[in-house]
Amino acid sequence: MPSKPVNYILFHTDACHLCELAADLLIQIEVDYVSQDICDDDLLAEQYGTRIPVLKQIDTKAELNWPFDIDTLQQFFRSIT
Repeated sequence: MPSKPVNYILFHTDACHLCELAADLLIQIEVDYVSQDICDDDLLAEQYGTRIPVLKQIDTKAELNWPFDIDTLQQFFRSIT
């Protein structure tokens, strides 16, 4: 049986407390996502370095920059569906 596709990327860096908070919020509302450390890629570091954590919807490329809370996340998900 194929696994459920993941539609979101959380751009982060290690030891970023805001990134940890963002990941905790996504876990609380049961959103499947993959983590992408921007330090592994110079282009991502340049693009997201001052904005992380950033949640990106893969298909639409819509992005939600920090700060966000559960209400903001739910509005983001409604706006892209």
